[in-house]
Amino acid sequence: MKVQMNCDKCRTKALKVAAEADGVDFVGLEGNEKDKVVVIGNGVDAVTLAKSLRKKLGMADIISVADVKK
Repeated sequence: MKVQMNCDKCRTKALKVAAEADGVDFVGLEGNEKDKVVVIGNGVDAVTLAKSLRKKLGMADIISVADVKK
């Protein structure tokens, strides 16, 4: 997900919101500007997570959703 992050406080908020979502096993930052939140887990609802991020940070876009098989 691409999230609007203007400062370190925004990054911390984004990571906290993503980590509290149901089914999340891993949360990390990616991209040149560290503006992409990577979420890995079982049963994570991308739409609900995007809504939560928008509520806290103002902007969040789902870039991709992938089903990874082990």
